[in-house]
Amino acid sequence: MSATTTDTPRTKDESGNAPKDKGKRNRALLIAALLFGLAALAWFLLWLFVFSKRETTDDAYVGGNQVGISAQVPGIVVGVFADDTQRVNAGQVLVRLDPTDGDVALRKASSALAQAVRQVRQQTQSAASADAALGTRRQDLKRAQDDLKRRIPLLAEKAVAPEEVQHARDAVDTAQSALESAQRQADASRALVDGSDVETNPAVEQARAGFRQAWIAAQRNAIVAPIDGYVALRSVQVGNSVQPGQQLMTVVPLHDLWVDANFKESQLRHVRIGQPARIEADIYGGGTEYHGKVIGLGAGTGSAFSLLPAQNATGNWIKVVQRIPVRIALDPKDLDKHPLRIGLSTAVTVDITDDKGDVLAQSPSTTPVAQTNVYDDVAAKADAAADVIVRKNLGASVP
Repeated sequence: MSATTTDTPRTKDESGNAPKDKGKRNRALLIAALLFGLAALAWFLLWLFVFSKRETTDDAYVGGNQVGISAQVPGIVVGVFADDTQRVNAGQVLVRLDPTDGDVALRKASSALAQAVRQVRQQTQSAASADAALGTRRQDLKRAQDDLKRRIPLLAEKAVAPEEVQHARDAVDTAQSALESAQRQADASRALVDGSDVETNPAVEQARAGFRQAWIAAQRNAIVAPIDGYVALRSVQVGNSVQPGQQLMTVVPLHDLWVDANFKESQLRHVRIGQPARIEADIYGGGTEYHGKVIGLGAGTGSAFSLLPAQNATGNWIKVVQRIPVRIALDPKDLDKHPLRIGLSTAVTVDITDDKGDVLAQSPSTTPVAQTNVYDDVAAKADAAADVIVRKNLGASVP
């Protein structure tokens, strides 16, 4: 009889596959947990030392001055010397008007000034003549009074007739009246010339002002660029009849631009004046970086200054996050290397590490936003031209 052997299933020992696979899974989970932990720690440190120290927005656009060129006197356009995209320098003639009307007005003003000088000279001579006549009348009065004094003692001695003494008294009265009349005439003559010479006489000054105005108006037939820049929005054409204040074109100084970054109101908690900023323009991409600094925060949100401000006092209301423009000045050196244009899109990053500065400016600015000196010499040249006319008509009265 043969014995039957029954096989029983064997359990895998520590060297089997099942315990080994479980250990691998545990190690993999541990490594994954460590990796996620390290990633979370890295992200936290990145946020703590980088992302929390800056505010970014891509709702930012390049801004700049747009200097409107307009006529200051009426006239017909006879020449246009600048077109869109062209560069112009301060003082360069952009548009020229027909000078005929200005020249006619200037000639009239020149004649009026010359006539005023001659009339004042005449008034000065008349005053001198009146003063001379006044001296003659004083001598006549003194002579009449002396004659009367000599005849009065003779009347007591009956050496002269009473009628002769009466005639002497009448002569004194007549001389006195003549003296008073001459005095008034001399005063009237001197009233026009006293206290000033010919050049500073009020009548001459008035005529000089008229000449100055006409001279400046004649010069304004040449419309010049007040600043350096590039021409845009030219609308003037040869033959147009233009009026004072009518816009003809625009000059944009591209060397003096800024960025208006529209940050959400929740991003402005730590934004301060003077904080540094980095700007990337879409036109050049991320490879070109501009440097700037915050120079001011807007006085209100964009919706508050819109043509039709939002009215939230209604029954249906949805909260909308508002944005406030933050103005950022750009480094002129960066603009020289990579020119920008008004209205271009940019991305702005403001470093808010130092948030101890001012949110609002504490004192008014003493630096002009923009200025020009192309008109500084106009008044001086007009005065010089007026002086020439005055000297020519002073005649022999001037040494």
